[in-house]
Order: sequence, then C-alpha cells, then structure tokens
Amino acid sequence: MDLSRMTTERRNQATLDLDTMTALEIATVMNREDRNVPLAIEKALPQIAAAIEAVEAAFLQGGRLFYTGAGTSGRLGVLDASECPPTFGVPGEMVVGLIAGGDRALRFPIEGAEDDGEQGKKDLEAHGLREKDVLVGIAASGRTPYVIGGLEYANSLGCKTVSIACNRESAVGKVAKISIEVEVGPEVLTGSTRLKSGTAQKLILNMISTGAMVRIGKAYQNLMVDVVQSNEKLQVRAENIVMEAAGVEREKARETIDAADGRVKLAIVMLLTGRDAGEAQALLEKSGGHVRQAIGQQAGA
Repeated sequence: MDLSRMTTERRNQATLDLDTMTALEIATVMNREDRNVPLAIEKALPQIAAAIEAVEAAFLQGGRLFYTGAGTSGRLGVLDASECPPTFGVPGEMVVGLIAGGDRALRFPIEGAEDDGEQGKKDLEAHGLREKDVLVGIAASGRTPYVIGGLEYANSLGCKTVSIACNRESAVGKVAKISIEVEVGPEVLTGSTRLKSGTAQKLILNMISTGAMVRIGKAYQNLMVDVVQSNEKLQVRAENIVMEAAGVEREKARETIDAADGRVKLAIVMLLTGRDAGEAQALLEKSGGHVRQAIGQQAGA
C-alpha cells in the first residue's frame, strides 16, 4: 500500500519549519492542530453511537467488549479496558484490551507484531471470543494486519465488529460492520500517529465505553454509582457521590455505604426510597440496575 496517499502519513504544511521553532511556537502549533480533532470526530458521531448501542446490547446479554490494536492504538485500547473495572465496578474480563506483541509491547516495541494477521485471530481465540461479544479494531492507518485478522475472525463467529481509523476508505473499515473513520489531518510530526490520531482514538474509546456503561445503569444522573472503593481517595469519592445524590451529610453517607456493604448504588437507593438494603436491592434488580428506575418504582408503589 502507498503510505504517502494516507492523510496520517502526509506532511503538515503548517509545521515544515518545526525544527526551527521555539518551545512556545511548538506548543502553540500543536495546540492549534489539536483543535481539529473534536471537529473531525463530530462528523462520525452517528457511527460512534451505533458502536455504543452494539456494546450495550452485548453487555445486556452477558457479552464482552474487546479492543485490539498495535502500537499506540493497542496501548489506548488496553488503557481504556483497564480503567473500566475501578470506574464502573465491572469484572476485569468484561472489557479486554489486546495489543500486538502481548503485554511486553505496552512498554517496548515488538518488531513485526502488527504485521501478523493470524496472531490477531489467535489472541482472540485464546480469550474465548464468542458470538455475543463485540470487537473494536483500532488502527490509525486503517491497514494493520493484526487488527484486520482479528476483525475477520470475529466476523466469522457472528460478532458485532467496529473499526476506528484515521484515514478514509480504510481496510479495517471495509471489514468491520460499523466503521468509524475520523480524518484529523496530517500530524505535526509527520507520521507520528500518537499525536492527533492517538487523541482522536482516545476520545472515541472514552465515548464507547462510557456510553455503553451509562446505558446499562452504571450512572445515576452524571455520578458513577458503581465506583470501587479501592483506596482512600475513592472512599471519599464514594461518600461525595452519595452526598450529592441523596442530599445527606458525610457521616450519614458513610453509615449507609457501610450498611450497603460498600455498594454506592445500593446506598443511594436506600436513602432515596427509605428502604433497607434487602428491599433496595430488590428494587435495583427489578430495574436492571438503573437507580432512576428503581426510585421511580418506589414513587409509583
């Protein structure tokens, strides 16, 4: 493939003298170029929404979300996957990030790993990819064989597949059932797709995982009600969330969280409905884990 035809590989006319710029000039031109990223993403919002809906549907039937990519793209997928358990209180295997070359590639380049399409399939096989799962293939260039191999395998199983690329008419987009293509323009440093392309990919992954989690009940209003209290900061955050949602003081928030066995969502429902832990849990189960609906059931009772 002729890389020179890809937008991600073209030279940026605004930075031809990058090597002569002052520190402030470099920061300024990078900031100016970065403004193009959200504008480019805006054009792909319908496709991003379709991806959110696909992941939501998968989660509701016990499926998982997989990310696959190489280099920066792979690292971003692993990052997003690793942040889902503490943020949303989900099992570690619910969102899985795979990178060409394995975990060592998170810190060190593994030469040639991205060119192995068969390995893209094998890595998914090793994790037991199933029909009800969703695979999101991430490739700034849109042509990474490791990603294409994974998408083709997922299609063969009947999975929903999504691609994220920063070039139009991408190879991954032709394979995936939902194609997200965001053309952010040539990079400040030619071909360095960890810059604008990486920023675009990160923003899109934020939308997909957060959107799907919110849709399955992992938020009340804009509060993350399934946050895991794994350290002192998060314990305080949990108290703050309950205080905001239920309008109580810190002491009452902590007392109710403890009575709810550490479950922030349950504590909120207990406070807003006046029910004990068992009754509040029954309301949550009936509402599919959605706090707003659980409270509505109490109001309509």
